[in-house]
Amino acid sequence: MSDTLTLPAETRDRAGKGASRALRREGRVPAVVYGNNEAPVSIHVEEKELVRQLGTGHFFNSIVEIQVGGQTVRTLPKDVAFHPVNDRPLHADFLRISKDHKVHVEVPVVFENEAASPGLKRGGVLNIVRHELELVCDPELIPDAVHIDVTGLEVGASIHISHVNLPQGSASAITDRDFTIATIVAPSGLRSEEGDNSKTEAAS
Repeated sequence: MSDTLTLPAETRDRAGKGASRALRREGRVPAVVYGNNEAPVSIHVEEKELVRQLGTGHFFNSIVEIQVGGQTVRTLPKDVAFHPVNDRPLHADFLRISKDHKVHVEVPVVFENEAASPGLKRGGVLNIVRHELELVCDPELIPDAVHIDVTGLEVGASIHISHVNLPQGSASAITDRDFTIATIVAPSGLRSEEGDNSKTEAAS
């Protein structure tokens, strides 16, 4: 499960582009906290600390406790806008959540035991269709990753969402189809040989 992050913040008294530019010159990033049937709150956070937390690699899958005005607000990061040239964060959005609030997150997929897949050992290629899975999770149980074991899989095998044991407290956000996550395909050389053989057989 991803760690809970803590992000100190201050309320913004002024809105608008001019006020936001002034904050950024001071090393602050304008942000907003919204949702949970409460009025949005405009805040600003320290740019260096926001960048540090973004660098953890699991910022968007973590509960972020925003400390503002003597209170702690539990949130899930929803968006960070970046400068198109220097990649500095320009603005951040945080969604308020409660303990009984289910959250939508995108969690990376990690494939394990590739050496135990006969298809991959023979030169097959793991063709990853989805590098991330969209999950509905309990806020306290957001996983860092979904681990998929490829032990025993041959060339031609397909891994669908129905084959995956999702972590406790998680369910697929896509429920209308059994979508493919990855396949094991033959190496390109083998595929071309098979194609040549089939053409020869057809000609004869």
